[in-house]
Amino acid sequence: MFGAFRASHVNLGGLLWKTPWKLSPTRKANARARLKKVDAVIEAVRASGIQCHSLDRALELPKEHEMPAKDKYTIFTPHAAGYRKGHS
Repeated sequence: MFGAFRASHVNLGGLLWKTPWKLSPTRKANARARLKKVDAVIEAVRASGIQCHSLDRALELPKEHEMPAKDKYTIFTPHAAGYRKGHS
């Protein structure tokens, strides 16, 4: 009906968007690099002397090297069994 955007069993079944149960070493390294960049930004804002509620909350969070692997490589979701889902 919609040409290239027509529905198919593969598209509707979600097979194109499954997240793997185990991350590859490359994807783990990329996730760690993103967390380190976030830590660097938080540290730069703290060093600039700006004070705000958001910064106070961000400083309470653990840094990348302090986080357990469960928190680094999974995301909380109330809808999944075990309340965790993998990174996409």
